[in-house]
Amino acid sequence: MEVVDEFEHGFGWIQDELMQRCSHALVADGQVWVIDPVADAGVEERIRGAGRPAGVVQLLDRHARDCAAIADRLGVAHEEVPEQPLGPFEFVAVRMKRRWREVALWWPERRVLVCADALGSAAYFRLGHGRLGVHPLLRLQPPRQLAALAPDVILCGHGRGVLSDAAAALAKAL
Repeated sequence: MEVVDEFEHGFGWIQDELMQRCSHALVADGQVWVIDPVADAGVEERIRGAGRPAGVVQLLDRHARDCAAIADRLGVAHEEVPEQPLGPFEFVAVRMKRRWREVALWWPERRVLVCADALGSAAYFRLGHGRLGVHPLLRLQPPRQLAALAPDVILCGHGRGVLSDAAAALAKAL
């Protein structure tokens, strides 16, 4: 595990593997919300050190990862593909089909966008171009509804986040 995407309102951790699975913890009013987590040594201690655990959010139906186990160990709810606001977060439907249910987390107060699979920075998303790309299976119909958000920060489920000029990176990817 490598800690990545550290910024004023959270941090991420990434697995050193081909898929570059990345998980995040967002801190809002002393509460820590964990997004699509993969368990690794020291993660739960780091989460607890950032504040009081508030919930584990799974943004993509097939991203079960270690969501349920971590939620259980932290003593919080596991929210699977939420559609209603939760804490300071809103959710934007990316794709709601039988075999692919995904929402993006939008934190309007902090202008933070978190995507599970719709957007990523791993090489297989970007095709060698730019800092951010659309999932290969969504390229013909990219999630254009995200363009209206103008984020300052984009955190990805695969690859490192975009912590500067995020709105421009999003526009280019879409």
